[in-house]
Amino acid sequence: MKHLILSTVLGLGITNIAAADALYGTWKTSSDNKGNFGYIRFDGCGLKICGTLVKAFDVTGANADSDDIGKMIVWDMVAKGDGAYDGGRIWAADRDKTYRSKMVLDGDELRVKGCILMVCLDGGAWTRVD
Repeated sequence: MKHLILSTVLGLGITNIAAADALYGTWKTSSDNKGNFGYIRFDGCGLKICGTLVKAFDVTGANADSDDIGKMIVWDMVAKGDGAYDGGRIWAADRDKTYRSKMVLDGDELRVKGCILMVCLDGGAWTRVD
């Protein structure tokens, strides 16, 4: 019985590791309108993918204190295949607006776009940190 339980637990662990998405990890955002940027850590949140601000930087590249560190910036993204992600939202701290968003992953570059009503903005290319 112990072997059956151990095999089941190990099997579940391997399944979870195999299910890790290529997007998981830390990404440097493109600069906002003020020149600031951040590091977003992507991970699973339920069956979807979410990203949390883990570090903030000012226009000079120095660490910046921010009340937004620890906040979810990206949520409800769904992998659609071939590096495409859709169905999620991204909060732009510099504008305090939330955009319906799409992302496309190509190697270590993540292209981000977001829309509010009929107005769509290019969120630029984010680059993988780890």
